[in-house]
Amino acid sequence: MASHAANLWVLLGLGLAGIFLMTKKLKKTIKADFGAFIQKLELLPPPQPAPPKAPHPLTGLNFAVSDVFDIEGYVTGFGHPDWLRTHEPSTRTSPVVLALVEGGATCIGKTVVDELAYSIHGENKHYSTPTNPAAPARIPGGSSSGAAVAVAADFVDFSLGIDTLGGIRVPAAFCGVIGFRPSYGVISNTGIIPVSSSLDTVGLFAKDPSTLRRVGLVLLQLPFSVQRNPKQILLADDCFELLKIPKDRISQVVTNSTEKHFGRQVLKHENLEKYFSSKVPSLKEFYSQKINGDPKISSLTLLANVAQILQRYEFKHTHGEWINSEKPVLDSAISAQINETLDMTDKEIEICKSVRTEMRLAVNNLLKDDGILVIPTTAYPPPKLGSKEIFSDDYQNRSFSLLSIASISGCCQVTLPLGYHDKCPVSVSFIARHGGDRFLLDTVQTVYSSLQEHADTVAKSKLSPNAVKQEHSAEAVKEKVSIIL
Repeated sequence: MASHAANLWVLLGLGLAGIFLMTKKLKKTIKADFGAFIQKLELLPPPQPAPPKAPHPLTGLNFAVSDVFDIEGYVTGFGHPDWLRTHEPSTRTSPVVLALVEGGATCIGKTVVDELAYSIHGENKHYSTPTNPAAPARIPGGSSSGAAVAVAADFVDFSLGIDTLGGIRVPAAFCGVIGFRPSYGVISNTGIIPVSSSLDTVGLFAKDPSTLRRVGLVLLQLPFSVQRNPKQILLADDCFELLKIPKDRISQVVTNSTEKHFGRQVLKHENLEKYFSSKVPSLKEFYSQKINGDPKISSLTLLANVAQILQRYEFKHTHGEWINSEKPVLDSAISAQINETLDMTDKEIEICKSVRTEMRLAVNNLLKDDGILVIPTTAYPPPKLGSKEIFSDDYQNRSFSLLSIASISGCCQVTLPLGYHDKCPVSVSFIARHGGDRFLLDTVQTVYSSLQEHADTVAKSKLSPNAVKQEHSAEAVKEKVSIIL
């Protein structure tokens, strides 16, 4: 039976069959699907309702899902062949996936995730690392690496993943696409393999804000409401100090776009280190319990520590028995984290949970109903494939200091691409209070085009006359690879 999904794969096959992309620099064959997909399948939407009823809201869109979502008849692989081997096919499809199909979208495949969806790097030695279409010599970011790559390479209109400590936001930033981490708990996690139950959130990748909003409203099941403009845009100055690229490459773009749409008076500055120190008292208690008297440690670093401890603790609680019985071969870095003895008392775990509760209240009080917090998504540009940089303390601390803000508070965050710097994708993140998802999506739709225009202007102003800005993933690939027929 001919179908939209089948036709899509035929077209891709005709366009890419027999073509292998290779570079001496990478020493790697790039697959026709950029290594994004682990399984091709087809879930078709129901027939359109008869007029005068409105057509399905997602008609004409296709999508993929990370291999942590259950689909009836398929084993959910969780990024590891041993998990695949030791589990049975799912008997039901995740309600989130069903909602999108019933909304008119066609699901065409499952995508690669990091081993046990645990890291934020995107490298998987068992299924090979998906190729970052925006920067093929760089890691794609994880855990939902394949889902981000599928969108960045234009194989799908949108894709689903899971964000625990950056599983959506990091690959969105590294691959140059939009990534949305909704408020914690607003989308059901039923039919999804958990990583950390108090941090996991179903997330979404898209190439444009219109698609993001269309899909987001279906997932969130929100009633209609009048669009509101933000009354304050808060730039987190201390977070921008963490950047390893010039901070004005991002802050100037946001400032220019904000002034254009909402006026200069809306723009404000905030020091989150000081704010969280005063508004999240359990961080001090955590500090006294776990940190050996380092007076220089910041509240953001403490927050990163809390987030990683919660992830490790909850992951081991859920999957420790399987790991102990099956003894899967794991990447050494992931294995070290998972198998590290957690010398945590019940009281210390309760302190971490108190931090989580206080963080949500603190961020909600800071932003209220009409505020947007602006931070860098990641401190570093995407590291090179195989780089040891991702294991350094500096990389880890800077990364999780930024990522833990939304993860711990449970607030919603959107990662937005802002062009390139030194041939690597650049991004910025907007955060709204918990439950402010529609407000955040509306704000993104309002400012997105302006952000891209100003990003282009700022990037060109920094370039030498002979430099050429990369604007499309296809151009990035063409520059870095040669095509061998």
